Amino acid sequence: MADVFNPNQLVQYLDKPASDFTRDDLIRFIEGNEIQLVNFRYAGGDNRLKTLNFVINSRKHLEKFLTTGERVDGSSLFKNIGAGASDLYVIPRYRTAFVNPFSDIPTLEVLCSYYDRNGQPLATAPDNILRKANATLKERTGFEFYGMGELEYYIISELDNNFKAADQRGYHEATPFSKWSEFLHEAMVAIAGTGALIKYGHSEVGNFIVGDKMYEQNEIEFIPAPVEDAADHLVIAKWILRTMAWKYGVELTFAPKITEGKAGSGMHIHTMLKKGDRNAYVDKGNLSDVAKRAIAGFLDLAPSLTAFGNTNPTSYFRLVPHQEAPTNVCWGDSNRSALVRVPLGWRGKTNMSKDANPLERNDKFDFSDMQTVEFRASDGSANVYLLMAGLVVAARHGLEMKDALKFAERTYVTGNIFDKEHEKQLATLAQLPTCCWDSADALIKQQQIYEQYGVFTPEMIQGLTTALKAHDDKNIRKEIEKHPEKLMQMVETFFHCG
Repeated sequence: MADVFNPNQLVQYLDKPASDFTRDDLIRFIEGNEIQLVNFRYAGGDNRLKTLNFVINSRKHLEKFLTTGERVDGSSLFKNIGAGASDLYVIPRYRTAFVNPFSDIPTLEVLCSYYDRNGQPLATAPDNILRKANATLKERTGFEFYGMGELEYYIISELDNNFKAADQRGYHEATPFSKWSEFLHEAMVAIAGTGALIKYGHSEVGNFIVGDKMYEQNEIEFIPAPVEDAADHLVIAKWILRTMAWKYGVELTFAPKITEGKAGSGMHIHTMLKKGDRNAYVDKGNLSDVAKRAIAGFLDLAPSLTAFGNTNPTSYFRLVPHQEAPTNVCWGDSNRSALVRVPLGWRGKTNMSKDANPLERNDKFDFSDMQTVEFRASDGSANVYLLMAGLVVAARHGLEMKDALKFAERTYVTGNIFDKEHEKQLATLAQLPTCCWDSADALIKQQQIYEQYGVFTPEMIQGLTTALKAHDDKNIRKEIEKHPEKLMQMVETFFHCG
């Protein structure tokens, strides 16, 4: 029986979880709710959702396109597909169906996967690469990868001089100092209605004024979900936030850096390995060796992971020393200066709820399922499916590394890595790339790990490295020092990245 609190209209109406949806279930919902339009949605090479619109003209018509999918021009969607053999199929994944929260015409949305002319999953499609990465991890290790994102964004609007928040002091601010809380609440309800699992939303640090424009940063954080679903959640959420901003008549951006000296926007990814219902990151209340091996994998592949998670030159103006964005390849507990952070995970023995609420029973709860490991480098320019696939590969790599635990021990940092007491250790740590060009080189150096077991294809890696080097940003920091106006030119170019 469906959970009465589930905000997905299909889950409520069909009285079953989305993972069990069939074609006939969708048809039953469409008939019972007078749905007139069905939209196929699929992420293009730019990671933005594309759409193909169907007006239902008969039950037979509906059954047909929900079964056969439709043809699309792959060369217009992906740079690595030539016009000479560009026809692809898009096939709907029924579990992803949701009601369009914006359309006045009752409309059902369904995400699709790409298939080639032979009816096989398209080898270079980002969502299929993620599926292969996940299947390979489970086959070789028995673990399932769960993920969730922290989606930061700025809303840019006309200046409101009433109750101005302090510059760069917007963290968890409330109305009236936070001006866009209602927007956030409305967006969260709409996103949750698609089946995405939201943990919470809040205003973020970034808050500043330029001329007659007000910039306010907010964040939506999700709940860990099977990694393929987690990627879908982020892509859908970005579409909803952008569409809602357009409806409100304001600008919204996920760009990693929009001005110098102000907080950038990241897209941190929390990870979890599970076996059955058990969180393998926890062992007897402590961080497990499985978690430490996964961390070793994230760190070892960190330079090349930027090729998926930091895809334009402005990404590397966020990744600068002495900020909360990482630059050094290290990890730590509750440590925001580290590339990989182990956040508080409710592993303590104290029942805080009982202490705060004396009338409650002193029940014992197991919150081990809440412990995650956070990868902090990626930002809103990321190709979400490839980034998630890269992290899955990195976790598998860590589990297979012979010296993973020693590597994790050597790269563990207590406190801020830039504190004087860590000077010697800091000198031993690898650094993240400082530009797209170096990110491409890092991917070329480590590409065999991604291509192992047929997960990533050589064509995909070649296409990514070519695209990264095309930015020609190897000396970009020196150029910006001489010509500061170039930074804002780049910001405008990549304002709607990802």
